[in-house]
Amino acid sequence: MKLSPFHVAIPARNLQESREFYGDVLNCTEGRSSDDWVDFNLFGHQLVIHHDPGIGENNRLKLYTNPVDSQAVPVPHLGVVLEMPDWEALAERLIAAGIEFMIEPYIRFKGLPGEQATLFFLDPTGNALEFKSFKDIEKQLFQV
Repeated sequence: MKLSPFHVAIPARNLQESREFYGDVLNCTEGRSSDDWVDFNLFGHQLVIHHDPGIGENNRLKLYTNPVDSQAVPVPHLGVVLEMPDWEALAERLIAAGIEFMIEPYIRFKGLPGEQATLFFLDPTGNALEFKSFKDIEKQLFQV
């Protein structure tokens, strides 16, 4: 399965705070930037943070949740499906960095066709991020 990189743009209440988070915590390399936005390489995908002064320095985005596998999944959210060793390494790095999880790393739908490793957390602005992995991505990613 050959996937094309996605492009997503999200708001940031503070570009420097977000630069440090995406660069230092998630190890994303920075690409082009201006005074109002920054490009990042998020596991081969283009993530752009845009300064949104309307959020305010002390505020965060408001999220809603929907129940999935007895967990409160934040909506909206974005993320990347990783190979299992990369997901495990990311989970360990996030734990070591003291990231507060909305949903701690665990195996969702255990024993079912859609079984997956998943975790959720927020960036400094309150954008919800999910990273997940499957034992066999080719068979499980879109399995019903």
